[in-house]
Amino acid sequence: MSEKVMLGLKLPTDPRWVNIVEMNIQEILTDHAYCEQKAASNAISCIIRFPEYPDVVTEMVRIAREEMDHFGQVHQELLKRGLCLGRERKDEYVQDLADYIRSGGGSKEQQFVDRMLFAAMVEARSCERFKLLSQEIADSELRQFYYELMISEAEHYTTFIGFARKYAGKINVDQRWQDFLNFEASLMEKYGKKETIHG
Repeated sequence: MSEKVMLGLKLPTDPRWVNIVEMNIQEILTDHAYCEQKAASNAISCIIRFPEYPDVVTEMVRIAREEMDHFGQVHQELLKRGLCLGRERKDEYVQDLADYIRSGGGSKEQQFVDRMLFAAMVEARSCERFKLLSQEIADSELRQFYYELMISEAEHYTTFIGFARKYAGKINVDQRWQDFLNFEASLMEKYGKKETIHG
């Protein structure tokens, strides 16, 4: 089964995006590093918001550690190339997805499901981008690096989707996920034109 089918993404990234990335490796690695840091922060936020689910807390601790480890790995890739970490920049894609969530609205179950699907969506698109980099980027070390991270992102995606289904109550998670996928596809019409992981 292809990653596109598994993840359900409706609009693939244009392969020409890799050409944009290769023109500024420092930019993509800096952006990627902060994506990992924000993913760790999201996992910590889930712990704070949903402490009543012990298995969720346990998994979020693991994911937060993994994401910060990935941050360190990306930083090392910068250093290996004689580059340094740039300043954090806004992730407009993630902000668009966050705006889509019913902020503070709905039942506790609805808030939980939306938060899990939001995280799953970010992981899914990251996984798709990492796969493209692992296949198309000229730097052989980065190809292997992104292949390994692609596997990790896919596992995180599965974890978030699994928790959404486990604690959904009467919410139709599959329908809500399709809503997310359709919205994300509309977003992708304007992304894929910058040397950033989601941009």
